[in-house]
Amino acid sequence: MRDIDVSEITGNIKEMCIEANLKLTDDVCGAIKKAKDEEDSRLGKQILDQLVENMDIAAEDRIPICQDTGMAIIFIKVGQEIHFTGGSVTDAINEGVRQGYTEGYLRKSVVADPLIRENTKDNTPAIIHYEIVEGDKVDITVAPKGFGSENMSRVFMLKPADGVEGVKNAVLQAVKDAGPNACPPMVVGVGLGGDFEKSAILAKKALTRDFNTPSDKPHIKELEEEILELINKTGIGPGGLGGKTTALKVNIETYPTHIAGMPCSVNICCHVNRHSHRVI
Repeated sequence: MRDIDVSEITGNIKEMCIEANLKLTDDVCGAIKKAKDEEDSRLGKQILDQLVENMDIAAEDRIPICQDTGMAIIFIKVGQEIHFTGGSVTDAINEGVRQGYTEGYLRKSVVADPLIRENTKDNTPAIIHYEIVEGDKVDITVAPKGFGSENMSRVFMLKPADGVEGVKNAVLQAVKDAGPNACPPMVVGVGLGGDFEKSAILAKKALTRDFNTPSDKPHIKELEEEILELINKTGIGPGGLGGKTTALKVNIETYPTHIAGMPCSVNICCHVNRHSHRVI
């Protein structure tokens, strides 16, 4: 059994919230720069030039990449041999978010009630996804999610008979409906299987997978590539102003499902696909 004081969780979450909002991961930066080099549209290339300049300035000057610094999404895998001391883990996570968004001068975008709409003033509470795993480590991913793209996300309760073509059509429909509103070039996370809510969590988690790590299932890897090609043929382009770079990546995560259904969730992220990962 390994003891971890929850203050260590707070400190790491604080740093990760700031880190994720100021600098994109290398795989995302590389994909945007590659898209800039390969874009045929003059206007599309100009937009991508601006995006590259923006992310470079944000990293160098340590300012947010986007004014929407997102709602804090936390994926935390806790080893079953961990014993937390010093208080509640959930409280510790939210305290880390509070400190990160306050001390990092990040925009506070969370309201306490969906209808009353009063701001909590510290970007808490976070949305936390816990998973108990083997071992004595704590694996944390912090993914600030802006809502321009989040609002464009969809859940499709497909029938098994819809098959792979149904999945392609659903994802493509979500992207077309999003159009310029998701600040393309976008990243498309797809959750396939499970049930209604599991598919949505899978889609959100898919956005955090490294661009250079395709699905380990050959048929899903092929589907990721096919859907990306279809999306980039829509011509929506960077900023929605035309071009061949509508999406940078399509990541699909799957889970076993019921014989009568095939849930398919599409979680869209703008080019500012932010996440920070640490293992304690």
